[in-house]
Amino acid sequence: MPEVIFNGAAGRIEGRYHQSKQKNAPIALILHPNPQQGGTMNNKVVYALYRCFVNRGFNTLRFNFRGVGRSEGTYDNGEGELSDAAAALDWLHAYNVNSPACWVAGFSFGAWIGMQLLMRRPELSGFVSVSPPAHQYDFNFLAPCPVSGLIAQGDQDPVVPHETVEKLATKLQAQRGIRIDYRLVNGADHFFSNKLPELCRHVDDYLDQNTSIPRRAVNE
Repeated sequence: MPEVIFNGAAGRIEGRYHQSKQKNAPIALILHPNPQQGGTMNNKVVYALYRCFVNRGFNTLRFNFRGVGRSEGTYDNGEGELSDAAAALDWLHAYNVNSPACWVAGFSFGAWIGMQLLMRRPELSGFVSVSPPAHQYDFNFLAPCPVSGLIAQGDQDPVVPHETVEKLATKLQAQRGIRIDYRLVNGADHFFSNKLPELCRHVDDYLDQNTSIPRRAVNE
């Protein structure tokens, strides 16, 4: 799991990157929760999402937003963090110029950033959004949502009420040409305590249905 450092608008950004052994593998970018609430790229949900894509043979990057860990800069209320995500995607493309597909996955605040990235980067072909904070942030920018994807949410989440996420998913499902697969994980809190394997099964199942790359164990 090599450490990487790349440049962003606020300075250097720290990440962890897995290079697939498969030639011209697709790429995936994983985004972490709110830095002001302790979110980092080492969050357990973020790492679980990272492993889901690594085990499928994606060239996969997770990184710390500005001001987190060794990433330079300071928290910027989402605007700067969106710029960080764009810089990370640029870095992924620079090292994988022939990748046939590009996915973004995010947890909580990272899901909000990831879905904004969908609107700015037409090369993104799919997304996984875990506990998008629909109660806190305006998602009306998804008008229309440019690609299909998975939204996963715990039904016992005390931070993000599942009713608000279901409302968001229903709204997106009504858009023509877009398929939103909404999965409610029974008994799961915001951090999917004791429910990470179930979350990963949902993500793996969705990727089984929407990618041509079979799942496999990968040792880093």
